[in-house]
Amino acid sequence: MDLLAIIKAIVLGLVEGLTEFAPVSSTGHMIIVDDMWLKSQEFLGKYTANTFKVVIQLGSILAVVVIFRNRFIDLLGLKRFSRGSLEPVPDGQPAQIETGGRLKLGQVIAGLIPAGLLGMLFEDYIDEYLFSTSTVLIGLVIGAVFMICADLFAPKRVRTQSVDQITYRQALAVGLIQCFSLWPGFSRSGSTISGGVLLGLSHRAAADFTFIMAVPIMAGASLISLYKNWQYFTLDALPFFIAGFISAFVFALLSMRFFLKLINRIKLLPFAIYRIVLAALVYIIFF
Repeated sequence: MDLLAIIKAIVLGLVEGLTEFAPVSSTGHMIIVDDMWLKSQEFLGKYTANTFKVVIQLGSILAVVVIFRNRFIDLLGLKRFSRGSLEPVPDGQPAQIETGGRLKLGQVIAGLIPAGLLGMLFEDYIDEYLFSTSTVLIGLVIGAVFMICADLFAPKRVRTQSVDQITYRQALAVGLIQCFSLWPGFSRSGSTISGGVLLGLSHRAAADFTFIMAVPIMAGASLISLYKNWQYFTLDALPFFIAGFISAFVFALLSMRFFLKLINRIKLLPFAIYRIVLAALVYIIFF
């Protein structure tokens, strides 16, 4: 595999890492960038290229694990931490103090079940028919409208300031809303953060819950793809996958820290505007 292919893998990893946890759809961005400029299917083949788009998410997953490592250790019961040390705290804000409840593994599982089941049922259909620029543009616009509605119609009084205050009912409801993200371009974080805000969560609490849920659901999707498509992992393609994985990890680590510091201040509207502008530009250029 030549140097140009490796550079393309790094670019796709950069796109994945920068956009995976912002509510703009990483899958949508990768499809648009790949279809318009990089065209990885031409030298990898359709199924290897689609598998790559899923597998490099493992780099982003690793970034979440690094940032929320105390939270995951706490959820698994391996060690108990004070709530103030469970996740990164935005600059200028005090750490949380121990005041009662905390997020439980059962709540995370409740949030995962709906999209997990639908994803397994419709995975082949999604891979075959929805991984295209046109479907992504639809997801970008509809997802943007949903995000705008979340900011406009969110409850005046935020009932859930911290992820540790989420109830089982809220967790399941966010999980149901996450099903929208199975449509490429809608965005997992866009759907779950918006849904959480509409349910009375703060933007930061919804973002934290989104990132924590992302690890098992993204890891599961990647591992299933690895199992079903192992025949496409040749020695020639291996450098491409490794380069994309490392690139996605590095840029996801940087973008997540930045996003968590800003989300309570800027909310969802700027991301929604960006999505609509991007969809319009791509439509003009591509169609």
